[in-house]
Amino acid sequence: FQEKQYVGFATLPNQVHRKSVKKGFDFTLMVAGESGMGKSTLVNSLFLTDLYKDRKLLNAEERINQTVEIIKHTVDIEEKGVKLKLTIVDTPGFGDAVNNNECWKPITDYIDQQFEQYFRDESGLNRKNIQDNRVHCCLYFIPPFGHGNTQADMGGQKYLRRAQLLYYYFIIKCHSGK
Repeated sequence: FQEKQYVGFATLPNQVHRKSVKKGFDFTLMVAGESGMGKSTLVNSLFLTDLYKDRKLLNAEERINQTVEIIKHTVDIEEKGVKLKLTIVDTPGFGDAVNNNECWKPITDYIDQQFEQYFRDESGLNRKNIQDNRVHCCLYFIPPFGHGNTQADMGGQKYLRRAQLLYYYFIIKCHSGK
């Protein structure tokens, strides 16, 4: 008994798999939440890297005047021959202001820009070397203290549902260190 070797479309899944593994994958992870929630620690632990080694920590006075920034960190990871181009989109300043009504605006604008750019690239003539910078997943950190969801939390949840992004909420557990 000899197994038949197919050459047509039946081998397409294997061909696509081999091509994808050889080329590698792009993955963009956004982290959002107030300062001091453990976003950097979680990302560094998940990917066994130190993405934030050059980060400057702001004092309380500097944080009051800070606006939401979008900072991208990119690292190439290879595990068992599979390449991953990991992009972490950090949002320092998010949720740190007294009035957070518009703190989601820079984040939603960034996500929309990335989706629009990808759509333009896909619609163009040269689709061979398209960079996929779309946000694939958002980790949103919710503080364990306070009185329920804030206006910023509600705005973020509403947008992430509308954008149909894969998102996860983390309610951070505080440790007293004792």
